[in-house]
Amino acid sequence: MPQPTYRESSEESAIAPLPMAHLSIEIGHFSLDEIRYETDRIRAEFRRAVPLVRAFTESARVEFGPDARVSTCYLMDDYFQTAIEPAKVLDRLLDVAADAGLPIDYLARESGCHEAPVFAAGVAVGAPIPVAQMVAARLVAQPEDEETATGRRPPTTESGWLCNGRRERTGISRSSMHRETYRPAQEYGRREHSIFLDVELWHDRDEFRRWSCPFLAAVWQLLRLGMLRYHGAAVVEPQQWSATREWPGGWKDLPPVVRLNQDAAPFTAYRTLSMLPKRYLPIEHAVRLILDHLAIDDDVASYVAAQGRAEQVTVPSKVVERVGHLLLDGT
Repeated sequence: MPQPTYRESSEESAIAPLPMAHLSIEIGHFSLDEIRYETDRIRAEFRRAVPLVRAFTESARVEFGPDARVSTCYLMDDYFQTAIEPAKVLDRLLDVAADAGLPIDYLARESGCHEAPVFAAGVAVGAPIPVAQMVAARLVAQPEDEETATGRRPPTTESGWLCNGRRERTGISRSSMHRETYRPAQEYGRREHSIFLDVELWHDRDEFRRWSCPFLAAVWQLLRLGMLRYHGAAVVEPQQWSATREWPGGWKDLPPVVRLNQDAAPFTAYRTLSMLPKRYLPIEHAVRLILDHLAIDDDVASYVAAQGRAEQVTVPSKVVERVGHLLLDGT
């Protein structure tokens, strides 16, 4: 599948400002089936999260002052489970959160990290923004090694695989007449030993690209950090959702991000914190690798850094340094 090229530079369009919180806290992540059938477990997890949210909010106030802006969010797993209607899970999730005393300011769709429809007056208009393809176009090419140089393995933009070092050489040559010496995989920048990671970003089948969970999770972090623009404009703009309004019949009719609390701090933030079960450790490790291999738009990065300076907030130049995790016991 050919790779499109995107540029969100201010040479073409002015960078639209986004309101920034100091901290965006993601609260858990469950499959839609878990939300439907395991509400007691989710309620227990949410109750455990309440004092943690308070603690991180207080920590932000200590660091940024008493008026520190902190928002909470939850990402729905609708990309991999499209058949379950929103109404069958959203009220259940929000009722459990309310019962646990856990405020959720924003609700987002994981499929919005693939394509983000633009909403006007509550209705999707025009073609959706190809968010995942935009981010994929910014992947930094890995140093060429023997595997790619000889054509044994295509580059990341073709294969959909990204690693943090030099892959192993198995010792098997294309020619049966020549056997090469085995060489183990090796991490770039290692100290004495390597921690080698090879991540599948997507796969293509019948002209259809299926994005991986780690890649969409990396896009999710970029959205929360306010680092994506489409021709200068915001990729997603949270839409206010009334508690009395019925959920749509399909996920595509729901905005990529909805604001549940009209008084919430902004969705985008200088820093993110994702509070997740420990089973997500491999995925979040992969997320950090992906973020480390992206060429972030210089104009957007400069704009966000300037926003931070105006508020006496230091914004690290490496986007991955703005991403935090709290991995919790349990499943």
